[in-house]
Amino acid sequence: MKAIMKAARRGQDGNVLIMVLILLVVGGLILTPLLGLMSTGMVAGQVYENKTDELYAADAGVEDAIWKIENDVPDSYPYQYTEPLVVNDKNVTITIFREDLDPTCGEQLNYQIISTATSEDGSNTTIDTHLSVSYMDLSAFLENAIVSDDTIWLKGDTAVNGDVWLPDEEDLRLDSHVTINGTVKDEDDESIVWPTAEQFSSYYMEDVEGAYDPGSFIDIKDLNPKNIGPWYREGSLGVDNTGDPATIVLEDTIYVVGNLDFIQPGASHNYTINLNGHTIFVAGEFTLASSSVGISGSGCIIAVGDVNFQPNIVGDEDDFVLVMSITGETFVHPSGDFTGCIAGDAHVQLQPGSTINWISPEGKGLDVPLGVGDDDRLPPVTGVRIVSWEIK
Repeated sequence: MKAIMKAARRGQDGNVLIMVLILLVVGGLILTPLLGLMSTGMVAGQVYENKTDELYAADAGVEDAIWKIENDVPDSYPYQYTEPLVVNDKNVTITIFREDLDPTCGEQLNYQIISTATSEDGSNTTIDTHLSVSYMDLSAFLENAIVSDDTIWLKGDTAVNGDVWLPDEEDLRLDSHVTINGTVKDEDDESIVWPTAEQFSSYYMEDVEGAYDPGSFIDIKDLNPKNIGPWYREGSLGVDNTGDPATIVLEDTIYVVGNLDFIQPGASHNYTINLNGHTIFVAGEFTLASSSVGISGSGCIIAVGDVNFQPNIVGDEDDFVLVMSITGETFVHPSGDFTGCIAGDAHVQLQPGSTINWISPEGKGLDVPLGVGDDDRLPPVTGVRIVSWEIK
């Protein structure tokens, strides 16, 4: 038996060697193209990764250009970045083109952004983007005598000569003896986009960069001359007059970060505020609750918080005044006929027999955002829509 097993083992000598030789031959045949494939894959992967980095870098350039359009408007077009951006170790060159997309209503501009990311080896990727950009426009506001984002309450013996707009006509509250000689409109008739406090703030902040801070209190008798503005008050401001009757004239924007209170003067120390086509913007609340204080001239009074507007209207009937609260209530109770637009969550009460009159604000020189116009100064951006995004 042992002899037979030994013979069987001797009969298989060399079989393993043959198998090893076969595997070596097959491995040699496969290894070379496999290594070549792996090398090609690694190169392709590096190229793909490099192009992906270029794509991301070019897209970052587009995002930076959109930010510039919204926040740091170039002076002229075509505008090219003075220095390339460096993103993912790629140099990104950016050019912005602009053209008027909607010259009829003047609310939008069309922009083209070309962003090219270039690698050290000269490879590059370009993204060509077209945008439609809309801007803050209060034209629709100024077409109405009263406009509100909430409710309107007309009290007493009041006459409104002009249109009235609010989101829902059912939120219009009328006391007895109220007359509206115009059209009452709501969202079903016309859509009005209510602006934000931030949009107004950025618009008027441009007027007062580096402007004089008058402090927390001003006595008009101490002003000589009686011309004011631009002013930027970092805090609240009170204004009074302890001297002879006087008129202060706005020469530019008044911007108050806190509250602004035109204090009721003594009986013999009344004073008048001539808006002179300019704007008072208040980040807090605005109070002018005295008929001993007069308002004249066209202009704007805009507050983020509540507005208490009860002056003596001493201006001409051709003056146009915008009185607006952005987020609060607008309480209007002037002495005399008011001409212009009242905006906000409006509570209007006039003296018996007085009126609110709307006239066209065209030519009044109001310093208020009116969309894209002939003025080189663009108002705040309200929307950006990407029309096309293409890899070149």
